[in-house]
Amino acid sequence: MGKGRIHMKRIENKISRQVTFSKRRSGLLKKAHEISVLCDAEVALIFFSTKGKLFEYSTDSSSITKAYVRVDADGGSCRASSRTCYNP
Repeated sequence: MGKGRIHMKRIENKISRQVTFSKRRSGLLKKAHEISVLCDAEVALIFFSTKGKLFEYSTDSSSITKAYVRVDADGGSCRASSRTCYNP
């Protein structure tokens, strides 16, 4: 049996929402690490919890700051030295 489809909507139960966030956060960080290792890609990941706590991952300790500054300075998108950044 396969997994069923998940309807994308806000989880109303506060505890269930926090558990889902925690599980998906660890999965997202794992995927970011995997793509950086498998594809030799430079990865920078920044996201915040509902309480404003910062979570980040980067392949290079300074790259996350540089990527954020590039995106912020360019108003949401940038192209520099063959790197592309998007901010939807």
